[in-house]
Amino acid sequence: MAYKTPKDITQAGITTGATKARLSWDKALVAGFLAGAYIGIAGLLAIVVSAGMPKEWGGLPTFITGGVFSLGLILVVIAGSELVTGNMALVPLAAMKGRATLGKLAENWAFVIIGNLLGALFVAFFLAVETGVVAGITEERLATIAHAKGIEETEWQIFLRAMGCNWLVCIAVWMALAAEDVAGKVLAIFFPIMAFVALGFDHVVANMFFLPAAIFAGVPDLTWWDAVHNWIFAFIGNVVGATLFVSGAYWFLYAREIHEEPGDTPSGAEDKPERREAPVGAR
Repeated sequence: MAYKTPKDITQAGITTGATKARLSWDKALVAGFLAGAYIGIAGLLAIVVSAGMPKEWGGLPTFITGGVFSLGLILVVIAGSELVTGNMALVPLAAMKGRATLGKLAENWAFVIIGNLLGALFVAFFLAVETGVVAGITEERLATIAHAKGIEETEWQIFLRAMGCNWLVCIAVWMALAAEDVAGKVLAIFFPIMAFVALGFDHVVANMFFLPAAIFAGVPDLTWWDAVHNWIFAFIGNVVGATLFVSGAYWFLYAREIHEEPGDTPSGAEDKPERREAPVGAR
């Protein structure tokens, strides 16, 4: 099974981040909607599959929840869409190498997260609640998850859980860049995503599904401010986890040694096509 070395992954990450930074606002919005919907569908699946599992099973329900939730990032990466948490690592990496500006970074994150929110809300309302999929024991499972994230967790806990979450999510994206085939990408994604869900970490886009779905379903004591409050601290933690432990760390380890070609800088080259990389085995 062919794969990229860590330095080759870094080069691919820079190229991918630069491409994302140049994405037009309308494509970022539509691709963001798809990613938010994919994460929402994975969240809905996780609720249905894990609902009704007895507490005596220990950590098995959370393992199963995380295992099926990995479908979300698999769809994002392989089908193609824009997830803000992954872009929190790749676009800053491109910016660190001068391949993207801070303005383009902010624009990308803004339109992608709006699209993510719209996609997650669509699935939460129409596919989870209006379909009746969330009812009975599935509603109880959703209420448990949403209550923990919206009410029980402190701001510090949300931040730290979000930081750990996006470290794992971005490592999943990072390792998926290493794989040269679909099976390798799926395998690279599965374990980090399973881990962050099983550990109870906070993903801002996933919470854009879980918390609104619970509100739409009429879960008591949960308000829209509880949702927004969680999203604020989850977003900040996700940014720190991605930029510090993934893009920052791998910039320090490998990106500084990569010499860009003259046409790779953003000045005067915003609309130029990306340089194609030769397969790893051909270098």
